[in-house]
Amino acid sequence: MKGFRNIIYMSLALGMLFYAVPRLELGQGISTAAVFGAVWIGLALLIVAAHLHEILGVDEETRKELSRIKRMKKWQLEQTLQGKRKVMQFRK
Repeated sequence: MKGFRNIIYMSLALGMLFYAVPRLELGQGISTAAVFGAVWIGLALLIVAAHLHEILGVDEETRKELSRIKRMKKWQLEQTLQGKRKVMQFRK
């Protein structure tokens, strides 16, 4: 479902690009309209690239590694807390 949502959003962004690029005033020097058009196209392409990156799953390995590290830190914290409990029980 997550990949399908990214495909839909990327398609919408591409559709906006195909619709808007012919209507933008880009070839008339540096004007407010030309700067707006260039920035708008850049942001739309950034959105498309982000969704394509997510669809291709480029950083899946990194996500798995971070998940493994988080589990390890949680385990270490649990071990530390259990060790302190044992010491407190021993002192009583």
